[in-house]
Amino acid sequence: MIQKTTLPVSLSDIEDARDLLEGIIVRTPMEHSRALSLAIGSEVYLKCENLQRAGSFKVRGAYVRMAKLSAEERARGVVAASAGNHAQGVAQAARRLGIKARIYMPLGVALPKLTATRDHGAEVILHGHNVDEALAEAERYATATGAVFVHPFDNPDIIAGQGTIGLEILDQLPDVDTVLMGVGGGGLLAGVAVAIKSRAKELGREIKIIGVQAENAAAYPPSLAADALVPLDTVRTIADGIAVGRPGQLPFQIIRELVDEVVTVSEDGLARALVFLMERSKLVVEPAGAVGVAALLEGKLEELGINPTKTAVILSGGNIDPLLMLKVIQRGLSAAGRYLTVRMMLDDRPGELATISRVIAESDANVTRLDHTRVGGSLSMGDVAITIDMETKGHEHSEAVLNNLRAEGFQPMVMN
Repeated sequence: MIQKTTLPVSLSDIEDARDLLEGIIVRTPMEHSRALSLAIGSEVYLKCENLQRAGSFKVRGAYVRMAKLSAEERARGVVAASAGNHAQGVAQAARRLGIKARIYMPLGVALPKLTATRDHGAEVILHGHNVDEALAEAERYATATGAVFVHPFDNPDIIAGQGTIGLEILDQLPDVDTVLMGVGGGGLLAGVAVAIKSRAKELGREIKIIGVQAENAAAYPPSLAADALVPLDTVRTIADGIAVGRPGQLPFQIIRELVDEVVTVSEDGLARALVFLMERSKLVVEPAGAVGVAALLEGKLEELGINPTKTAVILSGGNIDPLLMLKVIQRGLSAAGRYLTVRMMLDDRPGELATISRVIAESDANVTRLDHTRVGGSLSMGDVAITIDMETKGHEHSEAVLNNLRAEGFQPMVMN
């Protein structure tokens, strides 16, 4: 059975949300990925919500929620909390609807997301060190002032708005059999699951729905195992858009009934996926938006015993800080064996550095940075420490460079 209990959001709610969003959002493209298809051995399509207005799917749910407010509620204004994407979605929806918006964002939020939210006309208050702390402050403000709190995921209208992506996927790729997407609080996954599972039931077919979390911010696997909300003690991931320490109550009700699996991916996997999308699909995607691709590249479907014919992956957002992008690209290249950092201890005598340079050049690697240190707390008299960054061509090439250095008597220590 698809529904064992009465769920808080229905297919008709999502269809109503689709009508409400007509002319407000972009019908984002569904792009075939030849590179991913070759990598996993079946057809893969990318639902490009990174190209949505405000750079993510969040404007869908935010607009549906706020468009249903009464005139009296609109006059009180709205308040929200977010690390970026929900903030921009609420700010854009508020501007369209003529509603005053106050948004709490964590300290250290990415500057482009902060600037974009303010540019949409919202008042931004920096508070707390994570989304959960910002959420708590936004709720306190709503209680104190009467402003309407627009939750990022734990609301039926928000879930219904996000679920419109599921309807678009079925329109654009009717014979899809597997859909992957990232999950933080769960609004996107819950909404898409209702839309696709309900339509699949009407058609008498099965479509797998897979949620993906960063392994260092994965509250759903333990919560599903316990059949109760299990908050995390700490959340640390480059995927700030899904860095949520506790599932939403309403999304959890839906996800435990409808979603087939929730899997986790590594930080290195996220970095590799982001670089893969940039290089092979020419798409700029933030880490939270790339988790579905990371799951494919890490073989998660194969681990689950799922052999898809046509897979859709939702790229949920493209709002990435350029400084974070630089770090993620470097990490992704390193994880793919294309960027190597080594540290070596040498005798302080002429010719050592020249020998190392020769070995690296003959190994066809390219040095991008070198740090040469004669003094330091851990260095003895007559010792030199060098750290070398170099471009390599994959794991086998990196290992060959290391072996060539060892053959010359050096002891390179990989620092990545």
